Amino acid sequence: MAKYLAQIVVMGVQVVGRAFARALRQEFAASQAAAEARGRAGKQSAAVSSFTGMSLQEAQQILNVATLNPEEIQKNYEHLFKVNDKTVGGSFYLQSKVVRAKERLDEEIAIEKQDKPPAQEQTQT
Repeated sequence: MAKYLAQIVVMGVQVVGRAFARALRQEFAASQAAAEARGRAGKQSAAVSSFTGMSLQEAQQILNVATLNPEEIQKNYEHLFKVNDKTVGGSFYLQSKVVRAKERLDEEIAIEKQDKPPAQEQTQT
């Protein structure tokens, strides 16, 4: 009886080990594919993040935008800039964060435009 129980445990461990190894290989392949997809734009975006001191996600949260839509970014920027103006009782610190967030998003839009082929730019405008 103990022999059969030991065999069942060993087979179970082997099955779980194979499944774990397969999942690990799939995750590694997906990670590599995502890194290749980001390519040059990802490296430039990371460089801009370190230069400005603000990540893309942080800038999007500050200006309350989900996508890089220039019109929406500009509208939210203008509103938040006016609301945080020191003359109306706002905070200079918050106003400067709004300005930095807009600059960061503008840089990201410029990077995206650089990476798009000319044919795509013409069809989207």
